[in-house]
Amino acid sequence: QVQLVESGGGLVQPGGSLRLSCAASGFTFSTYIMSWYRQAPGKERELVARIPITGSSANYADSVKGRCTISRDNAKKMVYLQMNSLKSEDTAVYYCHARNAMAWAQNYWGQGTQVTVSS
Repeated sequence: QVQLVESGGGLVQPGGSLRLSCAASGFTFSTYIMSWYRQAPGKERELVARIPITGSSANYADSVKGRCTISRDNAKKMVYLQMNSLKSEDTAVYYCHARNAMAWAQNYWGQGTQVTVSS
């Protein structure tokens, strides 16, 4: 059974930091490209960051570049998103996503974790 379980969301003040975690199970994690997406109320889901299977050359949305870092631990089947200097516009539900690097149509979503940036 495939599972992606996000954690680490919450309420944080502007300028603060959060570290999101995603625990994966039920598939061969090391062969999946891992991403974080977010969806704010009334907006479409958007890519925040993506990390390839090797863990190198991650890419980021322009809106978070320089403030967020995605990382993965293939041994632990975990992916993380470190978010710093948070802004109110970062408020959204953050989703973990996995896509098979060798079978593009095979992909999975987590249930999401709420991040609220507010004073």
